[in-house]
Amino acid sequence: MESYLRVGVISSTHGLKGEVKVFPTTDDTERFRRLKKVILDTGKEYKSLEVAGVKFFKNQVILKFREFNHINEVEQYKGKDLLITRDQAVPLEENENFITDLIGMEVYTDQEQLLGILRDVLKTGANDVYVVESGEGKEVLLPAIPSCILDVDVEAARMRVHLLEGLLD
Repeated sequence: MESYLRVGVISSTHGLKGEVKVFPTTDDTERFRRLKKVILDTGKEYKSLEVAGVKFFKNQVILKFREFNHINEVEQYKGKDLLITRDQAVPLEENENFITDLIGMEVYTDQEQLLGILRDVLKTGANDVYVVESGEGKEVLLPAIPSCILDVDVEAARMRVHLLEGLLD
């Protein structure tokens, strides 16, 4: 299980005073209003940053950090992840999981046969879809619905599923 959760990616600078545009990778963009600190993954180290201001623009969040006051200080961080610790995470409802905890799980059928490894989660309007890569390299798409996803054990990194008719065709 990851120690940190990604809440956004710096997409570009904004203005001259060190603000950045962030593409949110969280379902709840309003959570940025409550964030006091984030961790910047520079690729070499983690930097703790204090959030000094939050604005919203189209599908992005504009953040101002106390540590940066000029565009030249933040330009180098384009494309870098903004992380939070798990204790800062939004509380999960029953049967909810963080996507980062699902990626890499072994997926077994209700017949105890290894189906493959969960590689991605697609967000659709109705329900999420789990992308499972089989041992032969084929992709199996599983709807994240109770009749298909029977059990998710984050600690064991294992999922048990029921293959609905037509899913392997």
